[in-house]
Amino acid sequence: MHKRVTYSSVWLPYLLVLPQVAITLVFFIWPAGQALYQSVLRQDAFGLRTEFVGLENFIDLFQSDRYLDVFLNTILFSAATTFSAMGFALLLAVMADRVIKGASVYKTLLIWPYAVAPAIAGVLMWFLFNPTIGFAAWALGGVGVEWNHYTNGTQAFILVVIAAAWKQVSYNFVFFLAGLQAIPRSLIEAAAIDGAGPGKRFWTIIFPLLSPTTFFLLVVNVVYSFFETFGIIHATTEGGPGGATEILVYKVYKDGFVGLDLGGSAAQSVVLMAIVIALTVIQFRYVERKVQY
Repeated sequence: MHKRVTYSSVWLPYLLVLPQVAITLVFFIWPAGQALYQSVLRQDAFGLRTEFVGLENFIDLFQSDRYLDVFLNTILFSAATTFSAMGFALLLAVMADRVIKGASVYKTLLIWPYAVAPAIAGVLMWFLFNPTIGFAAWALGGVGVEWNHYTNGTQAFILVVIAAAWKQVSYNFVFFLAGLQAIPRSLIEAAAIDGAGPGKRFWTIIFPLLSPTTFFLLVVNVVYSFFETFGIIHATTEGGPGGATEILVYKVYKDGFVGLDLGGSAAQSVVLMAIVIALTVIQFRYVERKVQY
């Protein structure tokens, strides 16, 4: 039986949700509306003259080979970051779920990196992989890999993926570990009695039962890789070399705040927002069908 909550005042429920509604309006609806409005305008660098140009900013975007290259970079970066962060976090969660001695210390150490700001994560990786002073670059040189992300676009791309995935692993780890601990041990023990090995038990019992957690993290990680990795790229490569690590959110900043193309930058932000909304809808429309609640 469900207990229905009643309030002494008719206005009390609305007052309780008012702070969240206000935050949504101020920090999402209003900026999104401003971006949509500015995307159909063309302004000079000082904002002294404004001209309505309709969809010209969007047409210029999709006629630009450079923008299409950045678009492809973003898709590859998002896919690589999402699957790397989720895959490694799942592996760590499975290992942590089996640890007996020192389990709390082990789990705490794995969670700590989430407290690191994206820009700090980028700086850490910059130091580790610096071709002159970096330990990781030195270790790679010892096995015959000449690392220099300043001149090698592929290596720079790998570097920002590593930094972005490392920053997000802790977040994914917490949810995967909670999901693993919620699975009844009786199911796993029954499968073991039936002769199923560790690999078969994981893929036929554990992983399907983790599908709600996996789906939630998939949505969160895609949004993270599109929007929250600006600080990592800015601190690590600044989009270089030759734009090899430039993604859509960084191009919005570069064109708007550096190039002072306010209309074009606003159009890019609208496209970026539409892409993320479309990806989220596709995930809920098609991927969620495979989720077992």
